[in-house]
Amino acid sequence: MNFCSHCGHTVRFAIPDGDDRPRYLCDECGTIHYQNPRIVAGTLPVSGSRVLLCRRAIAPRKGFWTLPAGFMENAETTVEAAVRETLEEACAEVSIHGLYTLINLPHINQVYMIFRADLAGGFCAGPESLEVALFEEHEIPWDELAFPTIERTLRHFYADRGDGHFPLHISDITAADRERYFGSA
Repeated sequence: MNFCSHCGHTVRFAIPDGDDRPRYLCDECGTIHYQNPRIVAGTLPVSGSRVLLCRRAIAPRKGFWTLPAGFMENAETTVEAAVRETLEEACAEVSIHGLYTLINLPHINQVYMIFRADLAGGFCAGPESLEVALFEEHEIPWDELAFPTIERTLRHFYADRGDGHFPLHISDITAADRERYFGSA
């Protein structure tokens, strides 16, 4: 950030009085520009024994498979965001069961919230997807998954499916975890 979004003057990056971390500060109007993590909300849509995945048509990770998910918008709940993203990416309606995975990614300032859901009808590729398909566990393209959050959610699902108990899974993915997943490139 170079300029204040309130008055247009140059900002500086410093720790405000009484705070514990640096923020963008405007000395002209006194605004402190707080930057907070972004929430990614999505679903794990299930139809019988199959899971719905979308092949990404956009960067990052274009061409790789993911669960339908995206950034939460202002004035919507996390469930509304998850349902909207599923409709946008897979043209699919879902019935939400509840929050299934909450994954913190502090190195990129994101929090993933994936809700377990039942697919309520048909589906097709939306504008952010090249294709959409249902997969049995043995058909999942594990080497072509877009993000470690998606792999982690799917692995939890298949481990939990055996006893039919789907608890909330809370975990972190660090920069080191990400490097192991993507390599150092």
